[in-house]
Amino acid sequence: MALLAADLRVVGDDFYLIPIALGIGLTALAAFLWSLQNGQYDDLEGAAERILLQEDDVPIRRDAPTVRRQFNR
Repeated sequence: MALLAADLRVVGDDFYLIPIALGIGLTALAAFLWSLQNGQYDDLEGAAERILLQEDDVPIRRDAPTVRRQFNR
């Protein structure tokens, strides 16, 4: 009988974790539903295609002279 009471006491010590886990889960669910309503997942391929297909980039010139700084000690 004493062993059973000790087991129940140990289970009761961690009882506060259940509401914390439910709160975190509900917060994550609310954030996900908010992101769906605000169109966060509407255009998943657009940004990736713009990065690959954008022609505005200019290549770096390799023949530019390098500047060396001299420090007086």
